[in-house]
Amino acid sequence: MLRFGATCLLALALAPYQCAASNDPSKAHEETPGEALHALALDFRARGDERSAQATLAFLVARYPSSRFAKAARDELGDGGRGDAGP
Repeated sequence: MLRFGATCLLALALAPYQCAASNDPSKAHEETPGEALHALALDFRARGDERSAQATLAFLVARYPSSRFAKAARDELGDGGRGDAGP
């Protein structure tokens, strides 16, 4: 019984090391919302739907302003990310 208890204690002590979290984007298994929205905007643009591409980029900037894709979206919008490409 003591041996079983020691084994359980060892397993619990090592558990945090088995599931080490990594915030490295290159190791991510799922895309972020910003990445998905940026890809969607590029798909709209490739299909000739510039209006939807602009709206998606503007939504990306508004909803996920700190995303690494928000900077690219602002650059692509060319208007500071406001979504109003007027004069």
